[in-house]
Amino acid sequence: MTSQNFSSAFLVDQSPEEAFAAINNVRGWWSGQIEGATDELDAEFTYRYQDVHYSQQRITEFVPNKKVGWRVLDAYLNFTEDPNEWTGTEVTFEVSQQGEQTEVRFTHLGLVPAFECYDKCSSAWSFYINNSLRRLITTGHGEPNTE
Repeated sequence: MTSQNFSSAFLVDQSPEEAFAAINNVRGWWSGQIEGATDELDAEFTYRYQDVHYSQQRITEFVPNKKVGWRVLDAYLNFTEDPNEWTGTEVTFEVSQQGEQTEVRFTHLGLVPAFECYDKCSSAWSFYINNSLRRLITTGHGEPNTE
């Protein structure tokens, strides 16, 4: 049985250390206004993109060069009937060596097809993870929106 949580993975030639550093440079790959520390255990940060999306995350796992976990403490999505769909969900980034390459695996636990925001949110995550974060790891420059 496969998980219905949204998940995505990619391989890069950079080291696990480089991938881990880029993941924790959230401002370098995720669009919007980010306030707070994004690179230490138990830190909390907020994300806001215009009046469309607000969320507050706590870093619940921080295993250098291997794994980062965020728990969404509060969320507001203005395009869903239930604007709090993300509240209580968890986001994980797992980094592992795969031969000569590094795999980055992203999972948003609780973001499932039954959610109204699933299509839009999974599409947005696909861009931010597979394009912006991957580019930050491989070139040093992500693709967050500048608004």
